[in-house]
Amino acid sequence: MEPGGGFDMQQILQAAQQMQAQLANAQEALADSEVTGTAGGGAVRAVVSGQGELVDLSIDPSVVDVSDPAETASTIADLVLAAVRDAGRAAGDLQQQSLGAVAGNVPGFDLSALGLGGQAVPGQLDDEEDEDEEDDEDGEDDGADGPHDTGRTT
Repeated sequence: MEPGGGFDMQQILQAAQQMQAQLANAQEALADSEVTGTAGGGAVRAVVSGQGELVDLSIDPSVVDVSDPAETASTIADLVLAAVRDAGRAAGDLQQQSLGAVAGNVPGFDLSALGLGGQAVPGQLDDEEDEDEEDDEDGEDDGADGPHDTGRTT
């Protein structure tokens, strides 16, 4: 504050420019980052960019049962959804970590204008349902609800 209680507009503009540059750097770093989500004990692997775009999907051939194509298709679909959701959550966490560090504790700085904060991560359920209730119709645990091997790679 300047004498008399006013704000130094030059200082405010410089701070805003610095934050804008930091934000641009963080967004560029996110664009260059990738996160991985898995399901079925690693049988399905989804790679998502730091911006939330699906960039790779791999399915281990061992999950394909040629004797029961209908069940196999259903199982693979469930595993793909679980892996993509897992990767989407990891990308959202990375976004919050990267862009949240730029925002710091600035009062009124809302990341939702950037498509972050308070919004569902792409591929994530809007209400946080208990994933254990999403088991296959046959009641078997195909591993899609187990711990996910999520890690950041670049």
